[in-house]
Amino acid sequence: MIEDEIITLLKSTDREGMNELIRCMDENGFFNAPCSGQYHLCKEGGLAEHSLNVYKAMTNFAFAAYGENMDATENGYDFLNSVIITSLLHDLGKMGQFGKPNYIPNMIKDRKTKELVQSEKKPFETNKELLAVPHEIRSIQIATQYIQLTEEENFAILYHNGMYSDLKYQLNGKERPLQMLLHFADLWCSRTESKEV
Repeated sequence: MIEDEIITLLKSTDREGMNELIRCMDENGFFNAPCSGQYHLCKEGGLAEHSLNVYKAMTNFAFAAYGENMDATENGYDFLNSVIITSLLHDLGKMGQFGKPNYIPNMIKDRKTKELVQSEKKPFETNKELLAVPHEIRSIQIATQYIQLTEEENFAILYHNGMYSDLKYQLNGKERPLQMLLHFADLWCSRTESKEV
């Protein structure tokens, strides 16, 4: 089960406060939330599925780049733990915050019955009751309430959308290995994941 696998991986990092963060994720719908409104994995549980997919892709990319050396401590941080934390928490903000989900069902009027139904084309929409804070920033805010991120992890999550982010001009020319691996894995998964189960 995806939820169990994510919890096991997060706990394996032995990061102080992780149990409380996992409890927060559970209570705030991380494991049931969609990953997007209409694109990749826009379905119940899509966010957790995407996060696990990113972990697997990032691990494969890291192994291809570093081989047996990828379990070494690099620049003062445990690289494998950082892969687990950044891949599984990079979209944490998509679960929502302040007791409000990030995505809610997109209800439209059926042309024939005139009843409200959930849109098939765009099943979810961003919750208008939640202030417009980029999910990268929201992810860091939520995570750091419970665990301490390293500087590299913070940077990787903040810039995980690479040049597709509003922050692209601050990133340009300052990319880091962990951030690039997360970006490539996230991009790979978001482009190859289906809307359907």
